[in-house]
Amino acid sequence: MSETFTDILSLTLSRKRTGRYVVIHRVRSAFVIWASLAACLVAGVTPRAEEQPPAPATLDVGDLWRDFRNRGDKPEEASPATEQREERRFLVVAPTIGSKPATGLTGGLNGNMAFFRGDPKTTRISTMQGGFRVSQKKQVLSGFRLAMFTSDDRWYVQGDHRLQLSSQNTYGLGAATLKSGSENVKFTGVKVYETAYRKVAPGLFVGAGLNLSSHSNVRPGDGLLPAWEESAYMAYSQDHGFSPEGQISSGTTIGLLYDTRDNGINPQRGWLASSAYRTFYKGFLGGDSSWQELYLDLRTYRKITADGRHKLAFWAMSDLVTNGTAPYFDLPTTGGDGRSARGYSEGRYRGNHLAYGEVEYRGTLTSNGLLGMVAFVNTTTIDNAAAGQKLFETWAPAGGAGLRLLLNKRSRTNLATDYAWGKGGARGFYLGIQEAF
Repeated sequence: MSETFTDILSLTLSRKRTGRYVVIHRVRSAFVIWASLAACLVAGVTPRAEEQPPAPATLDVGDLWRDFRNRGDKPEEASPATEQREERRFLVVAPTIGSKPATGLTGGLNGNMAFFRGDPKTTRISTMQGGFRVSQKKQVLSGFRLAMFTSDDRWYVQGDHRLQLSSQNTYGLGAATLKSGSENVKFTGVKVYETAYRKVAPGLFVGAGLNLSSHSNVRPGDGLLPAWEESAYMAYSQDHGFSPEGQISSGTTIGLLYDTRDNGINPQRGWLASSAYRTFYKGFLGGDSSWQELYLDLRTYRKITADGRHKLAFWAMSDLVTNGTAPYFDLPTTGGDGRSARGYSEGRYRGNHLAYGEVEYRGTLTSNGLLGMVAFVNTTTIDNAAAGQKLFETWAPAGGAGLRLLLNKRSRTNLATDYAWGKGGARGFYLGIQEAF
């Protein structure tokens, strides 16, 4: 019994993907669709909307590996238990490399686990990200971040933990300092910031937490001892009564968070608005001074095209010392959060008050979403009250571009590589997991 052309088209579009190459399947489907359109034109019939070619399925690195591994074999059917586990937890691990003047060439390993602590229909995706790097300048940099929602989003736990056997070029305060005025400083750095938020309304959370930041065994780096004695770090420490050998800040946080993003790893839409007021106490857990800090963060994401393949991401952030005197390394600085100010090394610009803004274009290079690209511009302004330099008077702009490789389509985790340029010859190359914001 002969099949109609519509039957052939329906059978082709409904066929499940096997271990054959995806490109062969697409070529076959495209041939059948074009033949159908030609037949409709010959018959003088307008094709129905449901007969238009479907959008290509999203493809990630895992799909490519499975296609290669199962080539020529019948694909194995996953059990319901396996499918359930796959829907609840997604792990990716990738190498990370970079190059910045403060560290030289760095290399290491970075991992990201996305998971659900409750029903995915009512619970947002959580993520744990961590890794370590070693640098050309004999630095060891490690960190671990947590952003976890409990079942039905009743609680949200946020953590930032870092351990560094590192060095950093230090500069005077403000955004007008010269590169030639830097002095390298070695130190052991520990940071533990933990905040727990409770949901009080859809998307709205209030929270409290503890903060500890320690810089110990501070000593001259690559420079000579006379230059060390005249460095910006030594001058600031002596002027404000801090020991140059080590400084500690410890205290508490109260926070307010509003989050309507559809995904915290790689958002497609929604808003994030958060504020955190941190109070540090002299003598609490070894703290060296009493001071307060206000941190503000605003992000949103907008589609340029209806299919979401092209969009814009916006980020505005401010870090302000509102009262007291912070230790040198705890002052607001470029790259202090580990993500902002691509193009500048951490600590390149530092002061009591910082404001930051960034716009990033995000687009896909392939219709299946496997490859993507970004282009971004950012700018930072920092004051120096002692020198009469006010906020918004001097700027440190930067810009760059990068490529994206989709590692896991369910969690939307990308392998991200970026290159950025800033003023004064600043530049940096970055390779890691997850978007900057």
